[in-house]
Amino acid sequence: MRHTRNTIFAMATVGAASAKSMGDVCTVSHVRSILPTNGTLLGIDLLPSLTTASVYNASSASSSSASAGGMAMGGSSSSYDYCNVTVAYTHTGKNDKVVVKYAFPSPSEFKNRFYVAGGGGYSLSSDATGGLQYGAVSGATDAGYDAFDYSFDEVVLYGNGSINWDATYMFSYQALGEMTKLGKALTRGFYGKSSDAKVYTYYEGCSDGGREGMSQVQRYGDEYDGAITGAPAFRHSQQQVNHLFPAEVEYTLDYYPPPCELAKIVNATIEACDPLDGRTDGVISRTDLCMLNFDLSSVIGESYYCAEQNYTSLGFGFSKRADGSTTSYQPAQNGTVSKEGVAVAQAIYNGLHSTSGERAYLSWQIGSELSDADTTYNSDTGKWELTIQSTGGVFVAKMVELLQLDNLESLENTTYDTLIQWMETGMVRYLDSLQTTLPDLTTFQSSGGKLLHYHGESDPSVPAASSVHYWQAVRSIMYSDVSYKKSLEEMQDWYQFYLIPGAAHCGSNSLQPGPYPENNMEIMIDWVENGVKPSRLNATVSSGTYEGETQMLCQWPKRPLWKDNSDDFECVSDAKSIETWTYSFPAFKVPVY
Repeated sequence: MRHTRNTIFAMATVGAASAKSMGDVCTVSHVRSILPTNGTLLGIDLLPSLTTASVYNASSASSSSASAGGMAMGGSSSSYDYCNVTVAYTHTGKNDKVVVKYAFPSPSEFKNRFYVAGGGGYSLSSDATGGLQYGAVSGATDAGYDAFDYSFDEVVLYGNGSINWDATYMFSYQALGEMTKLGKALTRGFYGKSSDAKVYTYYEGCSDGGREGMSQVQRYGDEYDGAITGAPAFRHSQQQVNHLFPAEVEYTLDYYPPPCELAKIVNATIEACDPLDGRTDGVISRTDLCMLNFDLSSVIGESYYCAEQNYTSLGFGFSKRADGSTTSYQPAQNGTVSKEGVAVAQAIYNGLHSTSGERAYLSWQIGSELSDADTTYNSDTGKWELTIQSTGGVFVAKMVELLQLDNLESLENTTYDTLIQWMETGMVRYLDSLQTTLPDLTTFQSSGGKLLHYHGESDPSVPAASSVHYWQAVRSIMYSDVSYKKSLEEMQDWYQFYLIPGAAHCGSNSLQPGPYPENNMEIMIDWVENGVKPSRLNATVSSGTYEGETQMLCQWPKRPLWKDNSDDFECVSDAKSIETWTYSFPAFKVPVY
């Protein structure tokens, strides 16, 4: 990769260039000339610092990563020439500084698009090159708190009891929204387009990247033409505290199962429920039928064995694949599934209820890996002990209790009601920032936006029912005056939701070799720019007996059903199925969208 850099800190007045080569447009003078005049973008004042660098034969950040949640749309070139531009701005009347970097494709490769990639965990995307493969300008922002080097949980508190609200709002939605508004204005000027020229704008992300995408659709709906959001971690307070629920179950029931026992329960469930969808392929494509027809207690007495190993913990809690994970020792485990082990699994799958029996939140689908329930082996005592997952512990310690702690130290003297109180405190405190649950998407819909929302059905981190609940909230709020059938027809024109059978968190599942979508951006671009509306979602099986098989997935609320183990399935409507996905939360006195 070869690059040249020009830096200037003094203001200059240069006429906008209308050149077609990288050398002509990737200059400080040209970019300086196209900066929006202060006051043009409300609340944003550009600072004089500005850099440009021409980059040749570079690779683009691949959208096949978990943060993007889809395979890249194929192109004829695997390397790209682009202009790397860094600008800075301050918020009017504040003495802050936000740094944003953009990657502008060479004029010959630009396809009139702007692309925003999501991050993951508590991090925004730090790579600005994700759009190059689509002929799109793309960007990355430091959000004003140096998000290129620090995650939000590291800066959320100034100190005990003092919330950094500027960082909170910037991470929640504001930084990406401002980056997009500024980036589109620069894009038009960079390529010599008029100030009102159309620039197709896309978002793509999974996990918190999915939540970030929903934040943009909810708050900057008229800026985006298409958004792809996978397994969104919205309803942030409930979602994060829910990571502590399995440990609370074990603490309450005073049973700490060996991980191998829980793994046996999960694997036995997959084996028993696999055929219920009409085909035996190692995948529970209908977890609802499993919930309706399978009794976990039937696993009691089955034997299990796991060899001695060094075990990698969850880290951030996402399918045992996240950064920051740690390794610990596990001895060989063997025994039979106990009624206590099944009681733990059943309580987790049932979801959080108050001590008086009121439901507070939904849970993972039956057959999902029980990752958050993993215990830790104490070599000194020879016993399995409670593990407090940092995914939930960080949120409660820092953002609910407002203490500069890396995790909760103990669940001593807590109950299910304690978790509900943590959820409620966080929900109220971050209702207009991290929760990301606004169900009225009228601005996005009326502006012509298209939303492709998907979720792995066996996600062990963000429950799949979380996405179903949001879809149901949008339908009930935006289509309360039309019939159910009519609402489905109208929503499918702009908002399509898909459950991915057997899939884990933002990726395929080693326990269930099912399909996973590979070309979401190609589908979205065709929908937005060519009017080709999808009715099913293309997905490919990457392993197992049916490796390489293409499955056109059913659009919710329809569900797949095979006949006689054939290779083809029907998309069927099933009222009892939908009922298993439908929840209310009477433990809270206000609506939880």
